[in-house]
Amino acid sequence: MSRFERLWSVEDVSAYLGVPVKTLYQWKWRGEGPPVRKLGRHLRYDPAKVRAWVDGLTEAA
Repeated sequence: MSRFERLWSVEDVSAYLGVPVKTLYQWKWRGEGPPVRKLGRHLRYDPAKVRAWVDGLTEAA
């Protein structure tokens, strides 16, 4: 992760992936989806890891 790039919220990832926020929560509960970490009560995503996860999906298809 870039030293100055902020972590993404669930809403940020939802907009980036074009999926509902509810889907991201379901993926986390199932252990699916992009890597996520919990900071207090909030879920946060490393943008580089989200992009890598998307790249891995397209390579596997």
